[in-house]
Amino acid sequence: MKKEVTALKFYLRNGETWTIKKEYIGDLWIKQISKSFGRIGGGELEEIYPCESLKIEILPNAEQVKSADINLGGLELGMFERITKQPDIEKMDILYAVPGDKTAEEINEKDRVYFPYQAGDVDGNDNDYQTGFISEDGHLFIVIDPNKTAEEIYSNK
Repeated sequence: MKKEVTALKFYLRNGETWTIKKEYIGDLWIKQISKSFGRIGGGELEEIYPCESLKIEILPNAEQVKSADINLGGLELGMFERITKQPDIEKMDILYAVPGDKTAEEINEKDRVYFPYQAGDVDGNDNDYQTGFISEDGHLFIVIDPNKTAEEIYSNK
């Protein structure tokens, strides 16, 4: 059976998550996902999938979030503002549905991808490699890359 991507679920360093349905994603590029083996945060040894970079355009309708996904801070700011003011995306699940099944979350089909991360503050929460901005037409552009910023990649937006 062929899997179909249904959504991306971002994990933020403060424990929040943000799920974005595929219809709210414009431009998307995940560069060079590799398979590694390691231990994260003292957990079990496991397969992990780091990538070299991410660039994504998120359409304005994605600003409407499920309140179960985020804490009150994200609700008050709005997720677009929250993401641009707090660059702390750590990893992402690519959620899938398999024909005949209801949702990706019900069948737990996902691939977890880790992003390049360099602590930009004493607490280690902000990622120096993450940049983003909201365009005049309300689209959110995010880049997580050690060498390029959102403004450089999406300079025409």
